[in-house]
Amino acid sequence: MNVGTSHPGREDMTMERSKSIAIVEDDASLMLGLDANLQAAGYRIYKAGNGLEGRTMIVEKSPDLVLLDVMLPDMSGLEVCQSLRAHGMRMPIMMLTARQEESDKLAGFAAGADDYVTKPFSIKELLARIRAMLAREERTQPAGQVQNFGDCVLDGDARVLRRGTKTMNLTRTEFALLAFFLANEGKALGRDVLMRSVWGVENLGTQRSLDTFVAVLRGKIEKSPAKPKHILTVHGVGYKFCR
Repeated sequence: MNVGTSHPGREDMTMERSKSIAIVEDDASLMLGLDANLQAAGYRIYKAGNGLEGRTMIVEKSPDLVLLDVMLPDMSGLEVCQSLRAHGMRMPIMMLTARQEESDKLAGFAAGADDYVTKPFSIKELLARIRAMLAREERTQPAGQVQNFGDCVLDGDARVLRRGTKTMNLTRTEFALLAFFLANEGKALGRDVLMRSVWGVENLGTQRSLDTFVAVLRGKIEKSPAKPKHILTVHGVGYKFCR
């Protein structure tokens, strides 16, 4: 990571000064760089160097966003993420990792992560992703309605998905993505449109993460994820949702 301090524009500072970020990272030098740059951007920072300490800190402080390393001593980042979601913590969680395999991303998103940042990364890119995700949190509101498709029911107020007799909590990103699909039923949606509408960013190298998120979402709503009936791939474009 480039640890040179990055200064956001004046228009970003008002929002950032009111936001807090928890960093759970056991690499001392990386933690130092993240702490310095994020504080310089106006965020309040909470820090922990291992999974157990990080989980306790996040539950107590309830930050606006979490940066969570995957490879941690005592308790992995995936375990921390799962534990936080099971505890009802719904803030955005960005996983930080040196591992790039698709299976690792699937595991992270399945555990409840909202984004996946691969090391090494630039602080400029990280700050852009953080700003976009926090801005999305500001504008995203519950749908306020119940929508049915297949054997699923999406409850907009509770932000839960019921499939048959099973109830599944959705992360904010999963909810936003599924709600956007439902609102645009039958339309072929390009990946860039989905990224701008759901993540609020473009050209930050996250479109591959979209495909992984779709795979996780299919696992929750499709009877046969390998042969989807609801989220269909439109080759050369993106995806289309059908009830």
